[in-house]
Amino acid sequence: MHAPDFWDRQDRGSRLAAAALAPLGWLYSASVAWKAKHAAPFRASVPVVCVGNLSVGGTGKTPVAIAIARALTARGRRPFFLSRGYGGTLPGPLLVGPEHKAVDVGDEPLLLAASAPVVISRDRGEGAKLAVEHGADVIVMDDGHQNFTLAKDLSLVVVDAEQQFGNGFVLPAGPLREFINQGLARADAVVLVGDGGPALENFSGPILRVALSQIDMPELAGRRVVGFAGIGRPEKFFRSLESCGAEIVATAQFADHHNYTQAEIARLKSTAGAANALLVTTEKDYVRLSALEREGITALPVRVAFSNPKALELLLDRLCAAR
Repeated sequence: MHAPDFWDRQDRGSRLAAAALAPLGWLYSASVAWKAKHAAPFRASVPVVCVGNLSVGGTGKTPVAIAIARALTARGRRPFFLSRGYGGTLPGPLLVGPEHKAVDVGDEPLLLAASAPVVISRDRGEGAKLAVEHGADVIVMDDGHQNFTLAKDLSLVVVDAEQQFGNGFVLPAGPLREFINQGLARADAVVLVGDGGPALENFSGPILRVALSQIDMPELAGRRVVGFAGIGRPEKFFRSLESCGAEIVATAQFADHHNYTQAEIARLKSTAGAANALLVTTEKDYVRLSALEREGITALPVRVAFSNPKALELLLDRLCAAR
């Protein structure tokens, strides 16, 4: 979905639209609180870390989850990702394999699978059981802070330090999935992606900061490029292209998790060809394309780096000692 314009604007019309929808947001947040209070979550036999957020859109959650899994692997653990499989048609539980496509399991599981095994399941408890059956000794939930079907040993809330919490309203009045203090009350730590960020005066847990950066691609320096993205905040991707030294001659934005048609890809390739430019997209968009569609398209990979690796290690010590 495309985020409504009034979520990010402060003009009178936008404030009125948010205020009119605010009562629905209160009900939405109250439903999350009710589920949290009355849930009977399944407790897995292995530790579970949830990398979630409080808002919809691109916060950098998936790259943070990948970094967590890699840190666990470096400790000699065997992490499995657990995902809902948003955007896919298969409900699971199933282990993601090379035969699966984005239309089957969603785009994020395919991206995660490059770093560790992935199980998708609408029922997170059943997904955790399957991961353990396949050898997982720790589970990394990609998203799920508002899902209460699986008990968590460590809950991390990822916040885009630049975007923060948008207009501060809950869906549909704003981008929040629940009220900020309500969500932070269940968090063990907050991960701020980028510079700046909210004050978070009412949160007493650890606050970690990470930098989201692209892997060095010298071949983009000085190159004319056409960039396209169907992610939560495509403008961040376009800025990344510029930071690589690329000359952006055209851009195209699509809704998050957009499923590209052959006609759309053909038009993008035609635009790039006419401009004598390289066609570049995100890794998340790239995995949604077929092998034929990927021809002539370059993916820009990104990674996160923790500014205080010791703080992360302390959290992982806590996680691994949980069971």
